[in-house]
Amino acid sequence: MFSKQQASKASVSSLRRRAQANNLIVMDFLLKLFRRAQERDLDAEDEPVDPANPFPDPVVIEFTDVIDLHSIPPRQVSGVVEDFLESARRRRLSHVRIIHGKGIGVQREMVRAILSRTRFVISFQDAPMEAGGWGATIASLDVSEGEGGC
Repeated sequence: MFSKQQASKASVSSLRRRAQANNLIVMDFLLKLFRRAQERDLDAEDEPVDPANPFPDPVVIEFTDVIDLHSIPPRQVSGVVEDFLESARRRRLSHVRIIHGKGIGVQREMVRAILSRTRFVISFQDAPMEAGGWGATIASLDVSEGEGGC
């Protein structure tokens, strides 16, 4: 018969062996997952980025004097508005409308901050009610030949 101490040591060593075996199983599983992911990555390099995309080529949208920011992710709004203003000026548009939505006013203030620091923006104000009211801003641009950036 085993003493309590011997039985305890035997069960501890048995637990250690099981833990080591379980660790090997887990490591083997993770290694297989990693290899599969690598194989998928190698296969993906040969295929288009999104084979299910019905519109793989860029879509050209006609430039107008209005931009609606509802579909633009918030972190991209600044760059989009700055690019829009530059493009409008290059096209010699004297007025533009930026639809930012009513919401709580965060995008409205972001748009107005950009308009305030853009040298070729002469003035800006809320759009008339029929054009969006306080959910849109109308800006007047200086389209003269001089170069003025944001």
